[in-house]
Amino acid sequence: MIAHLRGRIFDKQPNRIIVDVNGVGYDVAVPLSTFYGLGDAGAEIALRIHTHVREDALLLFGFATRLEQDLFERLISVSGIGPKLALAVLSGIEPADLIKAIHRSDLARLTAIPGVGKKTSERIVLELKDRLPAVAPTPAPEGAHAEPTALKDDVMSALVNLGYHRPLAEKAVDAAVKAHAGDFEQTLRQALRELAR
Repeated sequence: MIAHLRGRIFDKQPNRIIVDVNGVGYDVAVPLSTFYGLGDAGAEIALRIHTHVREDALLLFGFATRLEQDLFERLISVSGIGPKLALAVLSGIEPADLIKAIHRSDLARLTAIPGVGKKTSERIVLELKDRLPAVAPTPAPEGAHAEPTALKDDVMSALVNLGYHRPLAEKAVDAAVKAHAGDFEQTLRQALRELAR
């Protein structure tokens, strides 16, 4: 079983990268949360790997953090959830937010993830609620202002209405807010710039 890969990025597409390890290319499926942390083609990377063996295929799933891998492995233990859906879940919500949503039995947040219906959400909550670690709230740095959540929600809504995929839009909005873009219009413009990169 392959548990870890270190090498260079040979090719990179959302949800899929090819890692060149001493001339051998490994095709690795990754969640968007891992994808956005990777460099460009040619960059050095190290990934935690879950090897999924089926009768007709040997599939590799890569993760930047132990938490992502742990959540993935717990998700595929839920009846009716295979690796592709587990990857879609991790691509549709940040790991810490996923844990919070499961602990709070927030079915609305879980069903907002593309590919996850009400019954799947209920199964995730039922089977994982007592098996997940608690996520400690991250303290805000001293002197930091409260995150402008209303502004973020408005910009997020605008991007989704324009047809952008929710996880992509969330990353762009976060980057735009960090860049202190300003009011709604400036933040939206900055988010669109992020999405165009």
